[in-house]
Amino acid sequence: MASPGEKALVQPSVIERRRARFRSNRTSRFTESVIREMTRLALAANAVNLAQGFPDFAAPEELKHAAQEAIAADFNQYAITWGAKPFRDAVCAKYRKWYGLDYDPEREITVCCGATEGMIAALLAVTNPGDEVIVFEPFYENYAPDALLCDAKRKLVALRPPDWTFDPDELRRAFTPCTKAIILNSPNNPTGRVFTRSELSCIAELCEEFDALAITDEIYEHILYDGATHIPISALPGMWDRTILVNSMSKTYSVTGWRVGWVLAPPDLTDSIRKVHDFLTVGAAAPLQQAGVLALNLPDSYYAKLAADYAARRDLLLGILERAGFRCWCPSGAYYVMADISGFHFDDDFAFVRHLIERVGVAAVPGSSFFSDPRDGSHLIRFCFCKKYETLIEAERRLLNL
Repeated sequence: MASPGEKALVQPSVIERRRARFRSNRTSRFTESVIREMTRLALAANAVNLAQGFPDFAAPEELKHAAQEAIAADFNQYAITWGAKPFRDAVCAKYRKWYGLDYDPEREITVCCGATEGMIAALLAVTNPGDEVIVFEPFYENYAPDALLCDAKRKLVALRPPDWTFDPDELRRAFTPCTKAIILNSPNNPTGRVFTRSELSCIAELCEEFDALAITDEIYEHILYDGATHIPISALPGMWDRTILVNSMSKTYSVTGWRVGWVLAPPDLTDSIRKVHDFLTVGAAAPLQQAGVLALNLPDSYYAKLAADYAARRDLLLGILERAGFRCWCPSGAYYVMADISGFHFDDDFAFVRHLIERVGVAAVPGSSFFSDPRDGSHLIRFCFCKKYETLIEAERRLLNL
């Protein structure tokens, strides 16, 4: 018998069988993040990382100074669980200004640790085991594990190229009396689709008819191109009381590591969300909430410049990829490009991405990670362009050797 602290000399297969009882059914049904895995592989291979969607350029100087000042001013203890009042006030003021949405900062907002926590907190707060949650496919990879962690049943509705829109009849068939919610991500990751008012109205009518919620991920709301307009579905008639809006500072202000987000919802839903949030994380970082007040009060010119800068990067990357032999879809929002790799004659997307990382020195995300059936995305990969121009130019140098 092994002494305390000493590992027993037992065959690994035997240990695995013994310890399988400690693995929950929830976690056994999904893998680690493919996107984050690609970043690790890129680091190991010294590859240009066009996989994970974080900027490699500096956050706004004034925002960094505000965070430093908040720490120096000793905003270093717990804020109120559902968010520091100045930050809650600033979030609600921004929605009044941009969308005419009048949220109550006392009863209709929960500040959380990024949109990632906001989404799972919302789902845990409103779903019961067996409830159905509709998800558009291709989808951001977190939505599948989120549904599994809630023991909810996921129902998929396809977004089809070249416009990455949905068939209204297929969407209607997905709704049933068991539908609790639909997850809506617009501007969309990974496709770049920005849903139109007509599409949102179709979704809203079905939510009302089947008494379902819309849980919206609006993290790319200000990253828009070619005249596209972001419309929160909560602004549509009949949707205020049945929308949970999830957002974050991460993408708009280039601070993906801050992990400060928010969830806006009617008071009864917010009450449930706050309870889940409280016991998940207690609260988001207090000094970064304080700095966030400055971010949310930046002038309109900041957002115009943000969109223009990303439009230039988008156009640069599209040209690079097309010259390298990819067939691409031009996004209307967010900062990703979906590319077809059929012409390169690899077995699948993972084989192609491994080749890109190890032989070419550029990292992307396998398209199958955005689909329930990997075969549906095996001819696709996703690139991101939230990078310095020098990074994109270096990627071009390497890709032209593909």
